Amino acid sequence: MEDLHNLNTEQINPDSIHIDEMDTGAILRLINSEDRKVADAVEAALPDIEKLIEAACPRLLSGGRVIYMGAGTSGRLGVLDASECPPTFGVEPELIQGIMAGGHAALLKAKEGAEDSFALGEADLKATGLTKKDTVIGLAASGRTPYVIGGLDYARAAGALTSSVSCVKNAFISAHADIPIEAVTGAEVITGSTRMKAGTAQKMILNMISTTLMIRYGKIYQNLMIDVQPTNLKLKERAKQIISLAGNCTLAEAADYLEQSGNHVKTAVCMAITGRKAAVCEELLKKNKGNVSKTIHSLKENA
Repeated sequence: MEDLHNLNTEQINPDSIHIDEMDTGAILRLINSEDRKVADAVEAALPDIEKLIEAACPRLLSGGRVIYMGAGTSGRLGVLDASECPPTFGVEPELIQGIMAGGHAALLKAKEGAEDSFALGEADLKATGLTKKDTVIGLAASGRTPYVIGGLDYARAAGALTSSVSCVKNAFISAHADIPIEAVTGAEVITGSTRMKAGTAQKMILNMISTTLMIRYGKIYQNLMIDVQPTNLKLKERAKQIISLAGNCTLAEAADYLEQSGNHVKTAVCMAITGRKAAVCEELLKKNKGNVSKTIHSLKENA
């Protein structure tokens, strides 16, 4: 395993060598300038991100899950992305989930030493009831976290699809994944602080992965979140706006469709577009596995 001090993320950034002497404006401009480099690093990794999604999608559609695992900032980002999928896309929390070294308590307070255990990574992943249909994505900015490597090795042995997301070139962890992703973000403004550019790159990549998978999973109609869960006032207003936009109707009409559908946005969208009753839309949505586009086409053909 490569020594920590040799990694791209651990190098000293010559542009920030005197950051402690800069005024606030100069510090902010420097950070902003460095952050602009992140999108380019992610762009270079797009072919591998595409490979992962193409491989993971059929597994997801056949009943598999996506499991992120990491430690520290990387682990927190995985848990964050996974936790945002149920309210955004209306999926069960188990479909896309995040596990991290030290458990959920480590989200708020780091658990020292947890990330250094290969065995703990294997044990935590084994506890999820991993199957061959699942996809495991190991997150490690440094590309060398033992906890993540232990989990990936167990996942590969169990027949699951494996991937890794790191921010260094030729990452050690890449050899432990079927589809490695390396977004090389370079030296941080604060040496070794991978919560900055490396963390931003990982967040961007996870957004791409989960969003694209959910589009392929049938959770988007046009570019609208038609499976959003209206569980609070903001989300109820968003649901009405989505129905109004998709069905080309007023917000008042959208609210009526939402009520008739029992707060089921997909059903309400189908009602608004086709003029059919809730029960008809619900039945056909089930037949089409929740795909709104297919349901609408079928309803229009049989009108």
